[in-house]
Amino acid sequence: MKRTLIKDARIINEGKNFIGSVVIEGETIAEILKEGQTPSLPCHETIDARASLCLLPGIIDDHVHFREPGLTHKADMASESKAAAAGGITSFMDMPNVKPQTTTIEALEDKFERAQKESLVNYSFYFGATADNIPMMKHLDRQKVCGIKLFMGSSTGNMLLDNMNALEILFEESPLLIAAHCEDQSIIEKNTAKAKERYGNDLDVSLHPVIRDEEACYASSALAIRLAKKHHARLHILHISTGKELELLEDKPLEEKRITAEACVAHLLFAREDYATLGTRIKCNPAIKGTSDREALRNALATNKIDVIGTDHAPHLLAEKEGNALTAASGMPMIQFSLVAMMELVKENVLSIEQMVEKMCHAPARLFNIEKRGFIRKGYQADLVLVDPNKTWTLTKDLILSKCGWNPLEGRTFHAQVTKTFVNGNIVFDNGELNSNNKGQALKFNRPA
Repeated sequence: MKRTLIKDARIINEGKNFIGSVVIEGETIAEILKEGQTPSLPCHETIDARASLCLLPGIIDDHVHFREPGLTHKADMASESKAAAAGGITSFMDMPNVKPQTTTIEALEDKFERAQKESLVNYSFYFGATADNIPMMKHLDRQKVCGIKLFMGSSTGNMLLDNMNALEILFEESPLLIAAHCEDQSIIEKNTAKAKERYGNDLDVSLHPVIRDEEACYASSALAIRLAKKHHARLHILHISTGKELELLEDKPLEEKRITAEACVAHLLFAREDYATLGTRIKCNPAIKGTSDREALRNALATNKIDVIGTDHAPHLLAEKEGNALTAASGMPMIQFSLVAMMELVKENVLSIEQMVEKMCHAPARLFNIEKRGFIRKGYQADLVLVDPNKTWTLTKDLILSKCGWNPLEGRTFHAQVTKTFVNGNIVFDNGELNSNNKGQALKFNRPA
């Protein structure tokens, strides 16, 4: 098997930060060497990191919308997995609100088959919960499917599940982790009516966080947590967007919790003031809230209240983003630049690089019990990313690989850059060049069958 030496990198792994080397043999990590140590066997290729490049485990993004099947005019698995690879993301978990929705076993298997043919990086898919398909869940492959997606707020088609009887059954019977989008629909509808009464039907996008406010998020998250505790369910609350919701979460190690939470890159970067310049480009659900909420989320990264950082990567064409607080599409493409954006927070001392690796690599792997990924360990899959932490560059449109062709971070200057991404030992991204010949693998989860 081919042996590749990544020589003299600054390895960031499991809370440690040191100069060392890694040997890749075939798909896996064969050796981890301290500074000055040499490989036990000759290597066919040497990549010199010059003691200046950071070597991280590949990023695991627990929350993406790659839009395939049915919405491929704006994104597909091939295009978005390229964007992922360019951003250092080596594994993703994709959401079910596509066409047809991933609410049947057949639709789920179809997505796995598509990914096997098209995705450059590793993958798994959520099964979407509806009021009618809960009995199907016992037939899901627990070692292959990452979780159950629950929309407790506005969603596509019939995937809004706000019937209390159905919710009780889901939390009692779900065989897998429940990943929940928490917004209270009745509060959103009440806020919408009030806003229309005051401002008319053409509501400026700056009113989006007024319509989808703190109360809507908190009430729904609190309900989900009550149900999870009542039924001893495994709950993962997606895209926490308010400081108040943090009060519901426990600050203790991941292994001691059955209720965990995700913060998304957009809510860590943007605040309500940014609607003035970015408008509907940063419209997403839950809404971007105030500066105090953003700061509370950032502060929580240094604690165990926020367990993972995801992207909620959700591409739309710019034409679909036109409109107002009610009519413009919600969501934005974030996956390609999520790692470098979080490296900016490292530069600003919001969190350490070790904490960033914990939230983007280690914790997702532990939270979902992913087999042999998320860490730089001997025998683990060689999902790795080399990052230049001292490279200054500006994001321009020509660098964007997402099919939709735009990004809300356009024009921003970054001070770190992904140079190489390894997926299962293969280089899929190398200083701007993609290798589309190598495909990712389905993630495996260490759970009882």
